[in-house]
Amino acid sequence: MQQNQKHSRIKDAIYEEHIPGASHWSLVVPAGHLLTVTDLEGGANASMLFYNPNNLLERYNAPDTLKGQHTFKLTQGHCLYSDMGRIFCSIVSDDTGWVDSVGGVANKQKVLDKWGARDYQGDHNNWLQNGYDSLLVEVAKYGLGKRDLAANINIFSKVASDDQGDLNFVEQHSKAGDSVGLRFEMDTLVIISTCPHPMNPSSEYPNLPVLLSVSKAAPVADDDLCANLCGENTRGFENNRRYQCQHGHTHTVGV
Repeated sequence: MQQNQKHSRIKDAIYEEHIPGASHWSLVVPAGHLLTVTDLEGGANASMLFYNPNNLLERYNAPDTLKGQHTFKLTQGHCLYSDMGRIFCSIVSDDTGWVDSVGGVANKQKVLDKWGARDYQGDHNNWLQNGYDSLLVEVAKYGLGKRDLAANINIFSKVASDDQGDLNFVEQHSKAGDSVGLRFEMDTLVIISTCPHPMNPSSEYPNLPVLLSVSKAAPVADDDLCANLCGENTRGFENNRRYQCQHGHTHTVGV
């Protein structure tokens, strides 16, 4: 396995998990903590969804996240919003400069058409899992189902539009050792799948791992980039502050 030396900068991790390609995982990240996702070999894809663990009806809302910050791509400085106008997390670092916000995940038929058929019964860990079923299996652990799968983000992947408005997958967008840091502004259930991006044109099924590292985040400063990026983010942090006060949390989430 190739591994860039940039991973060595996460010296204060209190939890780490190696997630193989074509896998799924979940964890609750408390407010005030940093989740660093690292591409270990280059070319990985990490599809992610976010839910409020104390009220699973509250989940990541892609339209509000994009329109509120007037952006198509996500990167350092942007926040990821719930459908209640609160901020799950802020992107405080992004080696890739672009997190895909619109590509979604592949389903079983998409994977079959692109890479053929393999199943777990016959191929064990070398089977060809798809992102939709991968996320569905993981959310089922929390009593959620198909109706609860919202639009996701794809860390380490880039989908850009050309002059004709067509969407195109950018190959080799992420290099070995690239990472994205998410600072959580409220307790959040994070669902992750490492199945390939649905637009990946690779002739071979991409089976690429990522590393999750959780550490304590620095307090939100008055000049914090994410909190001050736009007026919507300022309001989002205030919504978080009010929510934390109402629910007896003492973590400082606003400026």
